Amino acid sequence: MLADARMQEAIKALSQWGAFLTTKVGDVKNTMAIGWGSVGHCWGKPVFTVVVRDSRYTYELMEKAAEFTVSIPLTDQMQEQLDFCGTKSGRDLDKFQQCPLKVVDGKEVDVPIIADCELHYECRILAKLRLEPENLHESCDQWYPEKDYHTFYVGEIVACYTRS
Repeated sequence: MLADARMQEAIKALSQWGAFLTTKVGDVKNTMAIGWGSVGHCWGKPVFTVVVRDSRYTYELMEKAAEFTVSIPLTDQMQEQLDFCGTKSGRDLDKFQQCPLKVVDGKEVDVPIIADCELHYECRILAKLRLEPENLHESCDQWYPEKDYHTFYVGEIVACYTRS
């Protein structure tokens, strides 16, 4: 499966440049830049796990969503768009109108992908796991000075493909 073949490339790009996490609930869609995520295998399925702070607008949508997409640029050509989507909130503006992002419908889910990225994951949410501070090792405290913890969303990868 392409999901397995591209795993290392996705993780490298995610840590170097970031990716777009896109959600849609009804007619409302939003994307945000992410730098944390993981591709793996769980419950007999290929999965992509993303983490979203509870303070983010995307969190509100993810709590209502059944699906999400992750679009990954494999070079730094979309850094300006990632920076925009990582510093602006969908609560305040429509990122798809304010930022030059070309979107197309997902192939297997009802959530769009960011078309100019080279690698795409379409996921169905299997689990929503809230990080509890008492379960967190003290070495991770530096990431939570505001005590705004993450929720982990484990999505079954139902499609993985590169830009054609």
